[in-house]
Amino acid sequence: MKVLVVGGGGREHAICTVIKKSKRLTKLYCAPGNAGIASIAECVDIGAMEFDKLVDFAKKESIDLCVVGMDDPLVGGLVDRMEEAGIKTFGPRANAAILEGSKAFSKDLMKKYNIPTAAYENFDSYDEAVEYIKASKMPIVLKADGLALGKGVLICNTYEEALAGAKEIMLDKKFGAAGSRMVVEEFMTGREVSVLSFVDGNTIKIMTSAQDHKRAGDGDTGLNTGGMGTFSPSPFYTEEVDAFCKKYIYQATVDAMKAEGREFKGVIFFGLMLTQDGPKVLEYNARFGDPEAQVVLVRLKNDIIDVFEACVDGTLDKIDLEFEDNAAVCVVLASDGYPVAYEKGKLIGGLEHFEGQSDYFCFHAGTKLSSEGIVTNGGRVLGITAKGSNLKEARANAYKATEWVTFDNKYMRHDIGKAIDEA
Repeated sequence: MKVLVVGGGGREHAICTVIKKSKRLTKLYCAPGNAGIASIAECVDIGAMEFDKLVDFAKKESIDLCVVGMDDPLVGGLVDRMEEAGIKTFGPRANAAILEGSKAFSKDLMKKYNIPTAAYENFDSYDEAVEYIKASKMPIVLKADGLALGKGVLICNTYEEALAGAKEIMLDKKFGAAGSRMVVEEFMTGREVSVLSFVDGNTIKIMTSAQDHKRAGDGDTGLNTGGMGTFSPSPFYTEEVDAFCKKYIYQATVDAMKAEGREFKGVIFFGLMLTQDGPKVLEYNARFGDPEAQVVLVRLKNDIIDVFEACVDGTLDKIDLEFEDNAAVCVVLASDGYPVAYEKGKLIGGLEHFEGQSDYFCFHAGTKLSSEGIVTNGGRVLGITAKGSNLKEARANAYKATEWVTFDNKYMRHDIGKAIDEA
């Protein structure tokens, strides 16, 4: 089977890594890919939003399965375009990817179908949003409606912060067109847990849980990022939490989308907050999380091509999803200064230590091949992932492996998975 993966980050490197293990695979392509993906797949110099070129390539190479990893092409309708061209494609169509593409849509969906979430209001008018904020209790959360690379969420502790945040999002357009509409919601407290799921339009199969670390600095300080590290499974995702979510959140979301005429096939990422009043949905994503994919997919026991096809074909109920009885931790190595300003082009050393390893992985996020070798090419550079028999062992292994890698301006958090000690 010939497979094309669309994307070029750490998530896509993890997806390619597990596809590569499939006995059904004959040829693996990735567009555009990156320096790490190039070691296991043929990288194609086509951007993720160049739909015409991607469709032409898929037809020319007789691609049997296309896997769309990124949010922008999903929301933009790449799956629709591929399917129109007769290419079997894993991922939601545009009318279903709106679950991530519009926070206002997803909040309204949850309200309509009684899916637990934070109280909120949507605003197209800056002046109306300001009046609402002035009458609200602090802290409060402001969310740009559209896609903002995981950064369009502001937690405001004072009225001054909230008013400044509303101006940033709606008037200054800090997050671009994503801020044309804004969601204002109550601030929830509790443990955050990420749960990924496979969906075929009717059936939903839950993957193992994970927990992300969004803030740039140790102790959850600094700016929001795309993710500085993660671990799986989460010790806070108990059987009781699982039972509640299966009853009130997971299947309810799939059924709600179907009822709205937006049949969802692909991955639904549930960002959950475990509040005193029970689990509530913080956000939905319409694809694998990054870096959550790095710790979840390495523990998957199934042939992932079988799972992808079952989602597309509507036969997921016949798949017995299995994960290894162990743990994984991912520590992101970033360029110092991320997520604001950082230098690129720094030579990376030590990557050879990961060759031939079965419990250690180095997923490339922002890298490229130069005449000198592999160099940094982004804010988040590498996702250093390790397995262990339990979370503490996996965490120790991951941090040990971060020492194998060298590059100027290397930066990381030193407390990824520290919450494990409190479990």
